[in-house]
Amino acid sequence: MATAQLPKVKGVHHTAFRCRDAEETRHFYEDILGLKFAGGLSFESSPSGKGAFMHLFFEMSDNNYIAFFDLPDTVDEKSYYPKDGMEEYHIAMELGSMEELQTMKQHLVDNNVPVYGPIDHDFCHSVYFYDPNGLNLEFTIRDKSHDEYMEHEQREIPRILGDWRKRMDPVRAERLKGTEDLRAKYAAKVKATADRINGNMEKLRAAGLKDKDDTRHGKAAAE
Repeated sequence: MATAQLPKVKGVHHTAFRCRDAEETRHFYEDILGLKFAGGLSFESSPSGKGAFMHLFFEMSDNNYIAFFDLPDTVDEKSYYPKDGMEEYHIAMELGSMEELQTMKQHLVDNNVPVYGPIDHDFCHSVYFYDPNGLNLEFTIRDKSHDEYMEHEQREIPRILGDWRKRMDPVRAERLKGTEDLRAKYAAKVKATADRINGNMEKLRAAGLKDKDDTRHGKAAAE
């Protein structure tokens, strides 16, 4: 399928992460960060065969969500170590001005949340902190040069990416040498997961559980 024929991606609906405890996470995102607690959906089981879980949604002013899964049956404290924002991942949320950034930073400090920054990234300024689940979070603002900076970078993508690949592909190849079997194993696991969940969904449909809410609030899904 040609790219021009693909549906246009409207935006990010939500990003989802594991949380240690639903109430602890609600307190942080609603009471401290001020996000709207938009939903807490409780299920007795999932299409993937996991046990009871809650899916929490916190809404930002652009109607996007940051979401969490609370799975008490498999909670493991080792999962909630502080994530490295580069080596692993981080979430950047946008504020409107430097004054707002400084206000939010002080608010975090007042609530005993360790925070560092602002850091000047040439086109934006950011402060960084962690949620109770070890997720690295960022509040950022766009500098006046932001749009011009990004437009320039977009024009230079072919040259910049080409130069990057020329310099770094050999480094990457050396680091990944001999890992082809492992990559194939990961790909097989992804396919097996999709096949298993699709199979479970077929069983639910065959059992007459067509309503998406049939496994919610104590209504256990049929095996």
